[in-house]
Order: sequence, then C-alpha cells, then structure tokens
Amino acid sequence: MSDEQIPVVRDVDQGTAKLMPDVDRERAWLLTVDGAPQSYVDLDDPEHLEFEYVRRLAHVLDCAAEPGAALDLVHLGGGGLTLPRYAAATRPGSHQQVVEFDGPLLALVTEHLPLPDGDGIEVHAADARQWLEQAPAASADVIVADVFGGSRVPAPLTSLEYARQAARVLRPGGLYAANLADGAPFGFLRTQLATFAAVFAHLALVAEPAVLRGRRFGNVVLLASDTEPDLGPLARRCAADVFPARVEQGPAVTRLAGAARPVTDATAVASPEPPAGTFSVG
Repeated sequence: MSDEQIPVVRDVDQGTAKLMPDVDRERAWLLTVDGAPQSYVDLDDPEHLEFEYVRRLAHVLDCAAEPGAALDLVHLGGGGLTLPRYAAATRPGSHQQVVEFDGPLLALVTEHLPLPDGDGIEVHAADARQWLEQAPAASADVIVADVFGGSRVPAPLTSLEYARQAARVLRPGGLYAANLADGAPFGFLRTQLATFAAVFAHLALVAEPAVLRGRRFGNVVLLASDTEPDLGPLARRCAADVFPARVEQGPAVTRLAGAARPVTDATAVASPEPPAGTFSVG
C-alpha cells in the first residue's frame, strides 16, 4: 500500500472524519464522519458512483438537459465533491458552485482528493442558506441540496422561506433536487412536499420502492420545478439502475402529502434521526 492509500483521520466541525481507501479500486476513497458514510470518490473514474442516492441524483443531472450540454449548477453540501466531479466529467464546460459549511472537512477533501485543474468547480466554505440568499437571481439551471448535520437535514433548509430562495436562484424551467431521509409515517417528507408545493408548480419523488411503501427508513430525492419536466427518461434510468428506484409524480405525490401544511422558519424542524445503524459503516 502506497503512502497515498493510508487512511486519513481528522477532526472536523461535525465530528471525526475518516478517509478510507477502497482495496478493490486503486485511487478510490470512502469518506465518513462519526461513522456515517458521507461520500465515495474514485479519483480515476469520477463517473463511478457507489451510493444509491448519489446515483439517483446523477440520473437527475443526466436528464436535466441534452447529453453533454454544459449547465450552471449549485451544490448545497459538498462532502467529497462526488457529484460535482461527475458533472464535470459528463457535462464538460459546466460552471459549478459548491457550498460546504464544514470548512475543515472541505480542506481535508481538497487536500487529499484534489479536484482536476480547469474543471469549472468553485468551492465555498459557507452556510448553505446564507450563501443561497446572496446568490444572484435566475443564475442556476439546477440546485442540488445534499446537506446533513450529522445524519439530519438542518431545519433552515426545509422551510417555505428557503424554498422561495431556491426558486429565486433557479432560472425559468430550472430544477431543484434535494436528498432527504425519512421513514413511515413520513411526517417530515409530507411537510416537505407541502412546503415545496407552495412554491413550485411541479413535484416528484425518486426512491427505492421499499422506502416509498414505508417498509424501511431511507433516502428520498425530492424534485421541484416551475414547469412540468419530462420524467420518462429519468424513470427509465432509475428503474434500470443496479439499485432500482421509482419516480412518483402527480396524484401519488399529492396523496402522500395528504393534509400536511407548509413549514416556515418559525416552525421548521430537522429531519428525523435515522434508526440506529441505518447509515453507519464498520
């Protein structure tokens, strides 16, 4: 094992971060914080994606425009910068802004998992909500929100006021995609549907069928747009993935939201704590 493949452990703002090499892939690394998986990065193959929800977000990016077309992307939450690396490889020429609150974590990642030169990725050590509020209007084609404090989505990134800021920053026809986590009876997810439905005309969900049926706690990707997207290509990609997922929209999403009401900054709460062992690694 070379020096570059030695595990790295460092204290960061949110706990203890570990970069662990994958023995099966020469320059691939798993990033965890306090034992919870955060990112998987293959420096030699940025299109190789390990985590199920990351693959689904990548499918969203694949279907957001014509193949290979450059996009203006905002990533709220950075982790190992897996998705920005993927977008740089699959949509060369894209301009990407990455906002990560944990400055020491960002320093660890950029030091040991450096970004290629000229990849169009700008990283910012900043609070995601505050950064978004200062971003120019109509400046992004896609906003990807993958922000977790530990294993919970922070309350300021779940409110009506936040959703309005996301809509302001998106261009007409732009797409908001958020990685959320919940389980039956979906109290958190229902309020998120109600909140974003108050701002965006069209919503959809992407998740493993077992999660949507309430059989287990897991990740759900929320999609929101002011125009109705063609979700057929996305549905086909997700269904054919090695980790199959389903795309739900229209009446199915309305039924799931039920009588839930939007949450504001005054009433928003963080997403629920996952059951013990849900996302941990040994």
